[in-house]
Amino acid sequence: MLKAIILACSIAVTASVTAATAINIADQAEKVSPLLPGLTVPAITLKDKTGKNVVLAERFAEKTTVLIVYRGGWCPYCSKQLANVQKIEAELADLGAQIIAVSPDSPEKLAETKIDSPNYQLLSDDSLLLSQALGLAFYLDDKTATIYRNKLGVNFVSLEGKAKVALPVPAVFVIDKQGLVHFQYANPNYKVRLTESLLLAAVKSVSEQ
Repeated sequence: MLKAIILACSIAVTASVTAATAINIADQAEKVSPLLPGLTVPAITLKDKTGKNVVLAERFAEKTTVLIVYRGGWCPYCSKQLANVQKIEAELADLGAQIIAVSPDSPEKLAETKIDSPNYQLLSDDSLLLSQALGLAFYLDDKTATIYRNKLGVNFVSLEGKAKVALPVPAVFVIDKQGLVHFQYANPNYKVRLTESLLLAAVKSVSEQ
Protein backbone atom coordinates (compact mmCIF):
# COMPACT_ATOMS: atom_id res chain seq x y z
CA MET A 1 0.00 0.00 0.00
CA LEU A 2 1.28 3.43 -0.88
CA LYS A 3 2.44 5.29 2.19
CA ALA A 4 0.80 8.59 3.01
CA ILE A 5 3.29 11.28 2.20
CA ILE A 6 3.55 14.66 3.84
CA LEU A 7 6.03 16.71 1.90
CA ALA A 8 8.13 18.97 4.11
CA CYS A 9 11.78 19.37 3.34
CA SER A 10 14.50 21.73 4.53
CA ILE A 11 17.57 21.72 2.33
CA ALA A 12 21.08 22.76 3.33
CA VAL A 13 24.01 22.47 0.96
CA THR A 14 27.57 21.92 2.18
CA ALA A 15 30.72 21.46 0.13
CA SER A 16 29.91 17.89 -0.88
CA VAL A 17 26.63 16.81 0.78
CA THR A 18 23.05 17.80 0.22
CA ALA A 19 21.04 17.52 3.43
CA ALA A 20 17.46 16.40 2.94
CA THR A 21 14.57 15.08 4.96
CA ALA A 22 13.72 11.39 4.69
CA ILE A 23 10.00 11.10 4.07
CA ASN A 24 9.44 7.92 2.12
CA ILE A 25 12.59 5.90 1.44
CA ALA A 26 12.63 2.11 1.20
CA ASP A 27 15.39 -0.04 2.67
CA GLN A 28 16.15 -1.48 -0.76
CA ALA A 29 15.10 -1.12 -4.38
CA GLU A 30 12.84 -4.19 -4.32
CA LYS A 31 10.72 -2.64 -1.55
CA VAL A 32 9.72 0.63 -3.20
CA SER A 33 6.01 1.41 -3.66
CA PRO A 34 5.66 3.44 -6.87
CA LEU A 35 2.69 5.75 -7.32
CA LEU A 36 -0.06 3.77 -9.07
CA PRO A 37 -2.18 4.70 -12.11
CA GLY A 38 -5.28 6.55 -10.97
CA LEU A 39 -3.38 8.60 -8.39
CA THR A 40 -2.22 12.21 -8.71
CA VAL A 41 1.40 13.33 -8.58
CA PRO A 42 1.88 15.54 -5.49
CA ALA A 43 2.69 19.22 -6.03
CA ILE A 44 6.47 19.50 -6.30
CA THR A 45 8.82 22.29 -7.38
CA LEU A 46 12.14 21.30 -8.93
CA LYS A 47 14.95 23.20 -10.65
CA ASP A 48 16.06 23.25 -14.26
CA LYS A 49 19.67 23.28 -15.45
CA THR A 50 19.92 27.04 -14.86
CA GLY A 51 18.70 26.72 -11.26
CA LYS A 52 15.29 28.21 -12.06
CA ASN A 53 12.29 26.83 -10.17
CA VAL A 54 9.89 24.70 -12.20
CA VAL A 55 6.45 23.91 -10.78
CA LEU A 56 5.56 20.46 -12.09
CA ALA A 57 1.80 21.00 -11.82
CA GLU A 58 2.11 23.99 -14.15
CA ARG A 59 4.08 21.96 -16.66
CA PHE A 60 1.65 19.05 -16.46
CA ALA A 61 -1.23 21.45 -17.19
CA GLU A 62 0.30 22.30 -20.56
CA LYS A 63 0.02 18.86 -22.18
CA THR A 64 0.29 15.11 -21.60
CA THR A 65 3.63 14.42 -19.91
CA VAL A 66 6.06 11.55 -20.16
CA LEU A 67 7.83 11.75 -16.80
CA ILE A 68 11.11 9.84 -16.70
CA VAL A 69 12.85 9.34 -13.37
CA TYR A 70 16.46 8.20 -13.77
CA ARG A 71 19.47 7.65 -11.53
CA GLY A 72 21.77 10.27 -12.99
CA GLY A 73 23.90 11.19 -15.97
CA TRP A 74 26.70 8.98 -14.61
CA CYS A 75 24.54 5.87 -15.21
CA PRO A 76 25.11 4.41 -18.72
CA TYR A 77 21.73 2.67 -18.72
CA CYS A 78 20.02 5.96 -17.96
CA SER A 79 21.98 7.82 -20.63
CA LYS A 80 21.00 5.18 -23.18
CA GLN A 81 17.36 5.42 -22.14
CA LEU A 82 17.32 9.21 -22.47
CA ALA A 83 18.95 8.97 -25.90
CA ASN A 84 16.42 6.36 -27.05
CA VAL A 85 13.49 8.47 -25.88
CA GLN A 86 15.00 11.43 -27.70
CA LYS A 87 14.75 9.38 -30.90
CA ILE A 88 10.96 9.20 -30.54
CA GLU A 89 10.58 12.78 -29.33
CA ALA A 90 8.95 13.89 -32.58
CA GLU A 91 6.42 11.04 -32.44
CA LEU A 92 5.57 11.88 -28.83
CA ALA A 93 5.15 15.53 -29.78
CA ASP A 94 2.76 14.51 -32.58
CA LEU A 95 0.70 12.76 -29.91
CA GLY A 96 0.60 15.98 -27.92
CA ALA A 97 3.08 14.88 -25.27
CA GLN A 98 6.12 16.51 -23.69
CA ILE A 99 9.06 14.79 -21.98
CA ILE A 100 10.31 15.69 -18.51
CA ALA A 101 13.28 13.71 -17.21
CA VAL A 102 14.19 14.01 -13.53
CA SER A 103 17.27 12.80 -11.65
CA PRO A 104 19.23 13.51 -8.43
CA ASP A 105 21.81 15.35 -10.54
CA SER A 106 22.43 18.97 -9.59
CA PRO A 107 21.41 21.76 -12.00
CA GLU A 108 25.12 22.19 -12.77
CA LYS A 109 25.39 18.54 -13.80
CA LEU A 110 22.26 18.81 -15.94
CA ALA A 111 23.81 21.76 -17.76
CA GLU A 112 26.47 19.38 -19.10
CA THR A 113 23.95 17.25 -21.00
CA LYS A 114 23.63 17.38 -24.76
CA ILE A 115 19.83 17.15 -24.67
CA ASP A 116 18.44 20.57 -25.53
CA SER A 117 14.84 20.73 -26.71
CA PRO A 118 11.76 22.78 -25.75
CA ASN A 119 9.80 19.51 -25.67
CA TYR A 120 12.37 17.53 -23.63
CA GLN A 121 13.36 19.08 -20.32
CA LEU A 122 15.75 17.79 -17.66
CA LEU A 123 15.06 18.72 -14.03
CA SER A 124 17.02 18.33 -10.80
CA ASP A 125 15.58 16.40 -7.85
CA ASP A 126 18.77 16.64 -5.79
CA SER A 127 16.87 16.51 -2.50
CA LEU A 128 14.87 13.46 -3.70
CA LEU A 129 11.57 15.20 -2.99
CA LEU A 130 9.89 13.93 -6.15
CA SER A 131 11.47 10.48 -5.93
CA GLN A 132 10.06 10.11 -2.43
CA ALA A 133 6.64 11.47 -3.43
CA LEU A 134 6.50 8.95 -6.27
CA GLY A 135 7.53 6.11 -3.94
CA LEU A 136 10.74 5.42 -5.86
CA ALA A 137 13.51 6.34 -3.40
CA PHE A 138 15.60 3.68 -1.70
CA TYR A 139 18.79 3.44 0.33
CA LEU A 140 21.87 1.82 -1.16
CA ASP A 141 23.62 -0.81 0.90
CA ASP A 142 26.92 0.35 2.40
CA LYS A 143 29.10 -1.61 -0.04
CA THR A 144 27.38 -0.23 -3.13
CA ALA A 145 27.29 3.26 -1.64
CA THR A 146 31.04 3.19 -1.12
CA ILE A 147 31.66 2.09 -4.70
CA TYR A 148 29.38 4.81 -6.07
CA ARG A 149 30.88 7.47 -3.84
CA ASN A 150 34.44 6.69 -4.89
CA LYS A 151 33.96 6.03 -8.60
CA LEU A 152 30.79 7.49 -10.03
CA GLY A 153 30.32 10.89 -8.41
CA VAL A 154 26.71 10.36 -7.39
CA ASN A 155 25.04 13.08 -5.34
CA PHE A 156 24.86 12.11 -1.69
CA VAL A 157 22.07 12.78 0.70
CA SER A 158 22.44 12.99 4.45
CA LEU A 159 19.14 11.67 5.73
CA GLU A 160 17.89 12.14 9.27
CA GLY A 161 21.36 13.09 10.43
CA LYS A 162 22.97 9.94 9.06
CA ALA A 163 25.27 9.79 6.08
CA LYS A 164 23.41 7.51 3.69
CA VAL A 165 23.07 7.33 -0.04
CA ALA A 166 19.64 7.22 -1.66
CA LEU A 167 18.70 6.89 -5.31
CA PRO A 168 15.44 6.48 -7.23
CA VAL A 169 14.39 3.27 -8.91
CA PRO A 170 14.23 4.16 -12.64
CA ALA A 171 10.64 4.73 -13.72
CA VAL A 172 8.42 6.16 -16.44
CA PHE A 173 4.99 7.72 -15.88
CA VAL A 174 2.45 9.02 -18.38
CA ILE A 175 0.54 11.87 -16.76
CA ASP A 176 -2.43 13.90 -17.98
CA LYS A 177 -3.01 17.65 -17.66
CA GLN A 178 -4.58 17.22 -14.23
CA GLY A 179 -1.48 15.46 -12.91
CA LEU A 180 -3.20 12.07 -12.91
CA VAL A 181 -1.06 9.01 -13.60
CA HIS A 182 -2.39 6.86 -16.46
CA PHE A 183 0.60 4.59 -16.94
CA GLN A 184 3.54 3.61 -14.76
CA TYR A 185 6.60 1.44 -15.25
CA ALA A 186 9.17 1.02 -12.47
CA ASN A 187 11.76 -1.74 -12.29
CA PRO A 188 14.18 -2.34 -9.37
CA ASN A 189 16.52 -3.91 -11.94
CA TYR A 190 18.05 -0.70 -13.30
CA LYS A 191 19.38 -2.55 -16.34
CA VAL A 192 15.87 -3.23 -17.68
CA ARG A 193 14.10 -0.20 -19.16
CA LEU A 194 10.76 0.44 -20.82
CA THR A 195 10.79 -0.02 -24.60
CA GLU A 196 10.04 2.95 -26.81
CA SER A 197 7.23 1.08 -28.58
CA LEU A 198 5.40 0.43 -25.31
CA LEU A 199 5.87 4.04 -24.24
CA LEU A 200 4.40 5.28 -27.52
CA ALA A 201 1.43 2.93 -27.08
CA ALA A 202 0.83 4.23 -23.55
CA VAL A 203 0.95 7.86 -24.65
CA LYS A 204 -1.33 7.16 -27.62
CA SER A 205 -3.86 5.56 -25.28
CA VAL A 206 -3.91 8.68 -23.09
CA SER A 207 -4.10 11.04 -26.07
CA GLU A 208 -7.17 9.22 -27.40
CA GLN A 209 -9.14 9.61 -24.16
